[in-house]
Amino acid sequence: QVQLVESGGGSVQAGGSLRLSCTVSGDTFNTVCMGWFRQAPGKEREGVATIYTGGSIYRHSVKGRFTISQDNAKNTVYLLMNSLNPEDTGMYYCAASQYEICRTTMTSLNFGFWGQGTQVTVSS
Repeated sequence: QVQLVESGGGSVQAGGSLRLSCTVSGDTFNTVCMGWFRQAPGKEREGVATIYTGGSIYRHSVKGRFTISQDNAKNTVYLLMNSLNPEDTGMYYCAASQYEICRTTMTSLNFGFWGQGTQVTVSS
């Protein structure tokens, strides 16, 4: 089992920045990818960014604005979000995948462990 706890969400104005953190614990030996997903009211959950050894994947709409990183010494994954806009509003979830396919496909079905989420609200 892998336990994930997110923090760092909040309310910001358009153009602002936030950094989300995800503290990871438990049996992480088989983890291949860590990812951030988001879900807006009335919409499906969508992948935002994924990180694995040697690389990362970003959703097209966040490329150049968001940066995913991890600090193995602190067992923490980060999502730095710059130039936020109202379309970035949603609940942000941290997730872990034990499947190799997560290196090429950012699909929530490939992630078996999830945090409770942290809310991000961007006002215009």
